[in-house]
Amino acid sequence: MSDLFTNEELQTATAEPPAVNAPLADRLRPRALDEVVGQKHLTGPDGAIGRMVAAGRLASMILWGPPGTGKTSIARLLADAVGLRFVAISAVFSGVADLKKIFAEARTAARAGQQTLLFVDEVHRFNRSQQDGFLPYVEDGTVTLVGATTENPSFEINAALLSRCQVLILRRLDHDALEELVRRAEALENRPLPVTSEAREALIASADGDGRFLLNQAETLFSIELEQPLGPAELSELLHRRVPVYDKDREGHYNLISALHKTIRGSDPQAALYYLARMLVAGEEPLYLLRRLTRAAVEDIGMADPNALLQCLAAKEMYDFLGSPEGELGIVQACLYLATAPKSNAAYSAQKSAWRSAQETGSLMPPMHILNAPTKLMKNVGYGKGYAYDHDADEGFSGQDYWPEEMDAQSFYEPTDRGFEARVRERMDYWAQRRKDLQQSDSGAG
Repeated sequence: MSDLFTNEELQTATAEPPAVNAPLADRLRPRALDEVVGQKHLTGPDGAIGRMVAAGRLASMILWGPPGTGKTSIARLLADAVGLRFVAISAVFSGVADLKKIFAEARTAARAGQQTLLFVDEVHRFNRSQQDGFLPYVEDGTVTLVGATTENPSFEINAALLSRCQVLILRRLDHDALEELVRRAEALENRPLPVTSEAREALIASADGDGRFLLNQAETLFSIELEQPLGPAELSELLHRRVPVYDKDREGHYNLISALHKTIRGSDPQAALYYLARMLVAGEEPLYLLRRLTRAAVEDIGMADPNALLQCLAAKEMYDFLGSPEGELGIVQACLYLATAPKSNAAYSAQKSAWRSAQETGSLMPPMHILNAPTKLMKNVGYGKGYAYDHDADEGFSGQDYWPEEMDAQSFYEPTDRGFEARVRERMDYWAQRRKDLQQSDSGAG
């Protein structure tokens, strides 16, 4: 098999500027890490990448984020920043034979004093055995692996490989980052986009955080000659994509979705319906609104009314079944249900507390008595010993301690006294007292 990347090709990939007829997105690729937009939490001086570059030493990493957020650009710039040989492959088009060739070349380069950064696009597409093939080469430093994925690494990357890499999360590009890309495109083309200010905002909102998509749309606009700037309606017709239309007050997409969420949280169904209507009439994507309503159902209502989540999911099914405009009535009903439901963010707060505790306590083992013992050896060393089957206990409640031995019992979830959650609170208070009584009884018996 011939080399996938010769030394000359590698140097060209990192050093030569793009051709003048290259796509706009390629011509606007950042030339340094401080030119990457929207990822300052990683590339800034206090970010993980910024600190590694300052130290001149890279750890293997997984770049996890949506499309068009800069994963490939960051990988190329990392190699340049610390002087590594850059090799790029896609898991879609590569196999074990390709990887063996690359690892052999990397070892040869290492003996000559040149370290290799191996960038693997869509790394999650390698199967488990292929991912295992990376382990010895990452562990001994033959390559510094930079994998890019749009999928959750927890589910798609082997635990062994994941433990040898830092997972760095790239954020969907916000309005400011997308606006900066538009400004750079206009500067490169030496002319403004041929759109009105309202259409400009609509174009940015339509990108949904994807910088590459935005630049491709901008390139289309630069390629045509117009007598006058396009408005939102003309822009939508030209680009064949539904683009939110913004009214004369120029209130943007994010302002309206923020208003909708906060009016639901504030239990104002009239105002919530108004902002929902503003977005739907303007041409907002209904499924986007359904996603935001579902988020509000679990963040701001939660266990105070568990049916709120079901209402949102049912509205999504209705919209999938009927489409617009009939299906939009289901979205209206879900919005009104949320705005009039009792409110609680107890589950949301509990999630944040539990996540923080899990990060702080690492990998503590559960107590032995609640571990399964499928083998004789595990049973002999104490797995499952002393477990009380709750259904056999008085009132179906054993009151056992389920926390790791090195950790005190925590209280993440604190139910409110509103809606269904009031009943949950009574139940939890009863169980807490029962557990306390049973533990005191066991202590006295001992």
